[in-house]
Amino acid sequence: MNTLTLETVNHLFEYKDGSLYWKNPVQKQKCGKLVGFDSGNGYKRVDIKGKQYSVHRIVFFMHHGYFPKMVDHIDGNGTNNAIENLREADSSQNMMNSVKKQKNTSGYRNVFFHNQRNHWVIRITINKKTKFFGSYEDVELAGLVAEEARRKYHGEFFSTRSIN
Repeated sequence: MNTLTLETVNHLFEYKDGSLYWKNPVQKQKCGKLVGFDSGNGYKRVDIKGKQYSVHRIVFFMHHGYFPKMVDHIDGNGTNNAIENLREADSSQNMMNSVKKQKNTSGYRNVFFHNQRNHWVIRITINKKTKFFGSYEDVELAGLVAEEARRKYHGEFFSTRSIN
């Protein structure tokens, strides 16, 4: 990432209303055209001289002057590249703001059914360590306890958005 300079990025692109537009295209793009193509994983990418870059990382770089290790989309929408929706994060913080895993059957983040206990259990990762927050017969109660634990331990990366 460090091959791109702020001068180059500001020369190539214009940021407006959460999107990047070509200001000085490098190939066949047209001036004023929206930058980025769907990368297939929910993020937009752009090709600059044969190298691909994530659009959200370029937006962050344009506004803050550096490339962090990771950029988190606050609302969880990988196509919402408004600068207000982007923040620096480490991988642990980024995972705190991730969506529910597809195998989740409870409908609540961090709540899993434990067959041997025949209860819903809560597991949350805090500082790269998985912590157990109890087991419950009632899935809704487990969901509330999990939400409060995430609120307490995940701080600004706590997410209240729906997981379904």
